[in-house]
Amino acid sequence: MRALEREKASEFIHGVGSFFFFFFFCHPSVCRFSSQFSPKISSFRWLDQHMIFPASSNVIHGQCRVKPIFSDQKRSQAMIPFAATVAAPEILGKGESEVPDDYDKLAKDLEGASPLEIIDRALKKFGDDIAIAFSGAEDVVLIEYAKLTGRPFRVFSLDTGRLNPETYAFFDAVEKHYGIHIEYAFPDSVEVQALVRNKGLFSFYEDGHQECCRIRKVRPLRKALKGLRAWITGQRKDQSPGTRAEIPVVQVDPTFEGMDGGVGSLVKWNPVANMDSLDIWNFLRAMNVPVNSLHSQGYVSIGCEPCTRPVLPGQHEREGRWWWEDSKAKECGLHKGNIKQEEVLEEVNGNGNGNGNGNGATHTNGNAALTDVFNSQNVVSLSRTGIENLAKLENRADPWLVVLYAPWCRFCQAMEGSYDDLAEKLVGTGIKVGKFRADGEQKKFAQQELQLGRFPTILFFPRNCPNPIKYLSDKRDVESLMAFVSTLQ
Repeated sequence: MRALEREKASEFIHGVGSFFFFFFFCHPSVCRFSSQFSPKISSFRWLDQHMIFPASSNVIHGQCRVKPIFSDQKRSQAMIPFAATVAAPEILGKGESEVPDDYDKLAKDLEGASPLEIIDRALKKFGDDIAIAFSGAEDVVLIEYAKLTGRPFRVFSLDTGRLNPETYAFFDAVEKHYGIHIEYAFPDSVEVQALVRNKGLFSFYEDGHQECCRIRKVRPLRKALKGLRAWITGQRKDQSPGTRAEIPVVQVDPTFEGMDGGVGSLVKWNPVANMDSLDIWNFLRAMNVPVNSLHSQGYVSIGCEPCTRPVLPGQHEREGRWWWEDSKAKECGLHKGNIKQEEVLEEVNGNGNGNGNGNGATHTNGNAALTDVFNSQNVVSLSRTGIENLAKLENRADPWLVVLYAPWCRFCQAMEGSYDDLAEKLVGTGIKVGKFRADGEQKKFAQQELQLGRFPTILFFPRNCPNPIKYLSDKRDVESLMAFVSTLQ
């Protein structure tokens, strides 16, 4: 009987002890009170499993257990808020910096890569901080490649206010075809107004295109690029004489700045640099890509309406741009960094090759090497003395057809085949065919004495007429040149 009473008394004491334990630790008022004196006691949560309290605990029995959330818990099991589980960017220590990319090396590594691979690399690296520059011409190929990567991309274009109606219609067609919105950049209206009021609508025909392009294209582009870290262009090596022959597939932009400011803050990608026009058009047709309707009218390189015209057989594509100017000035300023190559070529040509004429097979200055053109055995290479004597003769034994040229000029290169074919056709007719290299030291003389305006210039020296007759047409195919000669002999 006494043993039974002691057992019941023990159970009563344990029950009362458990009650006071849970009351003390779990009741809100008591917890607030105890936290003031016991700051080491943390919050609690219920456990689904039983737990064994440490030996120092006064509570040994009971069905409900509690445990501090973070006490003796492994890091992977802790109940940490989700935001805290996201790895924060590593903060560089004092004096540390990110290693800059070597874009010269990258350009060499990607030299043999496809345009698709290059654009994919560019979009992957720069994400939303890169955009495609779209002119409304065959550079639509860039948008097609970007779509094929499956990555998001941005497209921007310069609306100069002087584009062809067909180009504006093409912009709309491209937006609908690809489901994109082109980001248009516009010139400053105050600057445009001042230019037109002071010089008229067509001042570029008189004093060159640079001022107009600077206001309508270069400055809006500079502003647009300040919001980017990289841009993608449609430049190709075969496009412009002397200015684009050496462009890499990727480079630090030598002219403009990006969002971070300063030299080197903008990267320029030229993914189709190694493609030629035929490659571009084969791809566009194969992929059924929409194109500017001006292409079907003979336009190849398309810019502003007053400064663009169709090209003719035997002409280089860039000869349809700013045709009234010297052929070496075929850049508007958007790719001004390319001009340095032309400056090198001009320096080379200006030095001559020691014979006072520069009509050698090749011309070398350091790493630059120029291959001569019009090398047919039926074409006579004239020296400075030879062309001077020919010009002075009033009664010539034979008529002459002479081209004034520069070997670096792509327009001269483009007509080489037709000129050589013409020389072959004229064999035995009594008409002699010649060439005179008129760049460098000879350029001033050619301008003053031989009517040189731009390269190439073609002159016919009649048999009984002292003054040479200049061929004014831009048609340089064999049939057109033959018709010119036939009407004068």
